[in-house]
Amino acid sequence: MISETGFLLENGVELPFLGFGTYQIKEKGEEIITRALEAGYRHLDTARAYGNEQEIGRAIRQSALPRRELFLTSKVWKDDLGYDSTLRSFEASIKDLDVNYLDLFLIHWPLPHPKADWKRPDAETWKALERLYDEGAVRAIGVSNFLPHHLLNLFAHADTKPMVNQLEYHPGYIQQTTVAFCQSHGLQVEAWSPLGRRRILQEPLLLELGEKYGKSTAQICLRFALQNNVLPLPKASSSARMKENMDIFDFELSMEEMYRLMTMPETGWSGYHPDSFA
Repeated sequence: MISETGFLLENGVELPFLGFGTYQIKEKGEEIITRALEAGYRHLDTARAYGNEQEIGRAIRQSALPRRELFLTSKVWKDDLGYDSTLRSFEASIKDLDVNYLDLFLIHWPLPHPKADWKRPDAETWKALERLYDEGAVRAIGVSNFLPHHLLNLFAHADTKPMVNQLEYHPGYIQQTTVAFCQSHGLQVEAWSPLGRRRILQEPLLLELGEKYGKSTAQICLRFALQNNVLPLPKASSSARMKENMDIFDFELSMEEMYRLMTMPETGWSGYHPDSFA
């Protein structure tokens, strides 16, 4: 569902249309997050594994922005799957972020390692997320990098269904089956690496569309995600790039252009697959 300013989850929580990804933002992290907040970002996506929650917390404090104006996401890492360890991970995250609740809390990866017995640990982890949600410590709960078979396992054990699935998603790698599955079950899809780690930004089709609309190829990628009801989480370090990535609401790709982008040859994939990621 969509409102005027963001995507609405099934429980009514609103996610701003565009988030700021913080993967690999550690060095000068406080400075970069401060720039992002000054540029207008209010949706910050981090994870325990990123090692930057303290830097984000300091930037938030320095900004003096009211907590209610921010949407904060963190994730429990695959090494911490399990009920008790998930609760400990959450406590560590909110301590480092210096907040008393999260807007969204996700299971980062479905398997602790390839060929692992993952079904029971995932279900136990989900029970911990449900507890946090029921207690009001998080406003919404979900997953990241879960494929349909991983989600079916959660559905079989869940009292509260996942509300979000964060996936690698960009032209050249749209994970059509998983996205369709999520959207048919009411999960909001978010896109990590929506610019294909910048590997796809010189693709001829993107250059063609950028020239037509007077936009960068990065802006074409982000607009593409939004028009497919996928929430993009770009990252950037310069204020100019941050502002450019937000300037995607004054044009619309045609249906023909969307289909051309959706049927691009596979390109820019990170190589990470949830069932084989070590």
